[in-house]
Amino acid sequence: MGNPAYVEEIDGLRSLVYDNIQVSGYPVFMLAYFSQNGLEGGTYYFHTFSLDELMKCYTDVQKELLERYGPTVLRDGIIREMRPYETSWNLPGGYVYLKVNTRQNEPVTLWYSSPAFTRRLTGS
Repeated sequence: MGNPAYVEEIDGLRSLVYDNIQVSGYPVFMLAYFSQNGLEGGTYYFHTFSLDELMKCYTDVQKELLERYGPTVLRDGIIREMRPYETSWNLPGGYVYLKVNTRQNEPVTLWYSSPAFTRRLTGS
């Protein structure tokens, strides 16, 4: 991925920020968290600019993740257009979460956290 655009260390976690990298054919902004044990978590923010691009990106990435990790519980609310589209996998190696909120014009976001990082974030 080359050199990060920004590096910061807080509470034993090293945060690396990358800009203009490619994931699944889309340009992304990425934030990754590393500890002494390796990758603990990361977030990809996909650069998409229209509603059509948002939904195409979400469905393309979701399809790849479904092929890789298998079926999952898809959570689309009762009033689907009022909620973000979400897909998540709770895997032995970590938690993977994909979402897009078309109402708020938020980017397609893909999150990964290791079991240790998830426990750290949730306090459990």
